[in-house]
Amino acid sequence: MDFTFSEEQQAAAEAARGVFADVAPDAVPSPALTTGAVADEFDRALWARLAEADLLSLLVAEEHGGAGLDAVALCLVLRESAKVLARVPLLENSAALAAVQAYGGQELRADLLERAGRGELVLTVAASGRTGHDPAELAVTARQVEGAGEGAGWVLDGVQTAVPWVYDADFVVVPAHTAADRPVLALVPRDHDGVSLGEQFSTSGERLGELRLDSVRIDARDVIEAEGAWEWLRDLLTTGTCALALGLGERVLRMSSEYTSGREQFGYPVATFQAVAVQAADRYIDLRAMEVTLWQAAWRLSSGARGALPVSGDVAVAKIWASEGVRRVVQTAQHLHGGFGADVDYPLHRYHAWAKHLELSLGPAAAHEEALGDLLAAHSLG
Repeated sequence: MDFTFSEEQQAAAEAARGVFADVAPDAVPSPALTTGAVADEFDRALWARLAEADLLSLLVAEEHGGAGLDAVALCLVLRESAKVLARVPLLENSAALAAVQAYGGQELRADLLERAGRGELVLTVAASGRTGHDPAELAVTARQVEGAGEGAGWVLDGVQTAVPWVYDADFVVVPAHTAADRPVLALVPRDHDGVSLGEQFSTSGERLGELRLDSVRIDARDVIEAEGAWEWLRDLLTTGTCALALGLGERVLRMSSEYTSGREQFGYPVATFQAVAVQAADRYIDLRAMEVTLWQAAWRLSSGARGALPVSGDVAVAKIWASEGVRRVVQTAQHLHGGFGADVDYPLHRYHAWAKHLELSLGPAAAHEEALGDLLAAHSLG
């Protein structure tokens, strides 16, 4: 078996390292010193550079101007983005495009894929439900309206909380449920009759939005009814979040290594003390577990390979490790840095704030442990 990344996947990661090389994690005000959002919008200049490097269309097929790569390549790029706390909707935009390509109609694909892949349109996904703890598809109802031609469509009602980058997006992919309890995906323009936003903020200081839908009318072509579309999109978003957690954790562990190697006590580098070395070693083990479970989930998503459990089982395991692991990594880093870790002129506190957001995004570890337990109960492993 060959566990190495393909040349195309490695090229994507190398291109990402080049684009993110000069991105400063403290380019915006500290969330610790800001009562509202740290910035009015995401990093548009970085977004343009990602488009120029063809990193916004990684998952888009070549016939639509993309690279035609897979979830593994996307996760490699996301890992690099998290190391510098890149303020761009790369995960949400890429996952939404992938869902449109895999499950959307021909007209919808033709209208969105190329333009979004070039960075001309921005897509995000409402995946947190009404409270952040309930299934996202149950937070919005979708009622089909009968008619001929342009008269056919859907009407959406409901609320989705904590939608990332929604104030900057052109379209929001909204999961909803029908009267028959069947999930659908609706592409809702941000500026649309019946759509309103309530400002929210993440622990990282980024502006989120509560998306309110009041009898929002959507054309039939903008609603994806294919079976499994929402589940696949949710798994891709969760796996991408794990990649962000891994990249952030790797950067934080490196920061801890550099700091403890340079800081001396009693005439010796702090890194040589046994207690420090043991803590760092434990966090290294966390990162390796986060990595192996991430690539297992991304590979299952990309290949469609069968396993003892559905792919959602591997995704749940990856998210459990990502949530717990990234929390332990940043907490240990704060401890090893002492008071210096809380200094707002040093970027570690920003990584801590982002880590907390990633830990809870799309469900904390406990929620995925429950989901994994349900899967284990429903599938015999013998």
